[in-house]
Amino acid sequence: MLHGFKPYQESEGEEYMNQQQQEHFRSLLLAWKAELMAEVDRTVSHMKDEAANFPDPADRASQEEEFSLELRTRDRERKLIKKIDVTIDLIDQGDYGFCETCGVEIGIRRLEARPTATLCVDCKTLAEIKERQLSG
Repeated sequence: MLHGFKPYQESEGEEYMNQQQQEHFRSLLLAWKAELMAEVDRTVSHMKDEAANFPDPADRASQEEEFSLELRTRDRERKLIKKIDVTIDLIDQGDYGFCETCGVEIGIRRLEARPTATLCVDCKTLAEIKERQLSG
């Protein structure tokens, strides 16, 4: 997972999604978002610094392909940043950690693995099966 973050250790009898757990996941999400934003900044700097008008078409094509791959990665990260923001809003509303389909607890271990998860394992599995059936 994210560098420097230890998984949340539940105490016996601890209430699910209590204040400590919410703060743990808020901190984790904010750190993840900051890491992604820093990567975006590095990409912009890199592209400005490395942009060159190569006379050789092969060199120019290689650079354009490299930039294209980088931009696709950053686009995925941009979408992830939006998802992180939505997840932080769920924490603020007190709805974080519960399946949006059936309402059961998603679980601390699953949220550690995927902090932006909105479905419990069972609902996610069903959604994936339906998706596979629809896509053939």
